Amino acid sequence: MIKLHINRKESLDTVSGATSEGGYVCVPYLQNNDFTTLRNSFQKSSFINDMYFVTATFSEDGRAYFPSHSNTYLLARFKNRSQVMSEVEKCNLATPTFVFTQNDELFERMTGDSLNLVSIYYLEHGDTMSDLSDLSFIVAKRNRVRRAELGNLKLSTSQIQKFTFPYEGNLIVLEVTSDNKHQADHKYCEKTRKEVQRKGIGMTSLLNLSVIERLK
Repeated sequence: MIKLHINRKESLDTVSGATSEGGYVCVPYLQNNDFTTLRNSFQKSSFINDMYFVTATFSEDGRAYFPSHSNTYLLARFKNRSQVMSEVEKCNLATPTFVFTQNDELFERMTGDSLNLVSIYYLEHGDTMSDLSDLSFIVAKRNRVRRAELGNLKLSTSQIQKFTFPYEGNLIVLEVTSDNKHQADHKYCEKTRKEVQRKGIGMTSLLNLSVIERLK
C-alpha cells in the first residue's frame, strides 16, 4: 500500500511547528561515558522508536560543509525533537550531532521489510508544490524506498562551525529497505536522484547512512 503526501500547505504548516516533530537523530558513535549514557537513555526512552548502528558516507559537498564528522553513528528515529535535543545537548560533543526533523511526509509504502539505508539530500533552489509532486511520484516508483520526507537540519556541537550549511530547511530523507549490499543501494539512490534531476529539480546528495545493526 502506498500513500502520497504532496500538499504544500501542510508542509509549510509543519515548518512553522504546527504538526509533527518526528525525525532522525544521528550521534557520533564514541567510546566514552557521555555517549554510553545517551545510548542507554535512548534505549529506554518512549520517544525513540528505532535505533541503529550505522556507517556514514558523506558526499563531496557533505564533507565540505561538515569537515568534522564521524565514520560511524548511532541513528535513532524519534517522535519528539525537544526531548531528543535535551538529551543530546547534555553530551556536549565536539563532533556534530545531526538532528533531521520531518516537516512533511511526501511518500510512504507500507512494508515490514528491514531498513538498510537512509539517504539524505538537499534541494538547491527550494521547493514548489509542482517540484514536490514530481519528486513524490518519481520516488513512489522506486520499490526499495519505503518513505520520503521533507525535513530540516539542526546541529548540536560544542565547536563553532567554519561553514554555514545554507540548505538546512530543504532536506529530503529517503528510507531504503532491502537485503542488498549497501553499495548496491547507494547506486540505486543515485539513479533515483538523477531521475529527479532530469525533471529540473536540483537535488544534491549530502550523506548515506548504512545500517549495520539494529539496536532497538
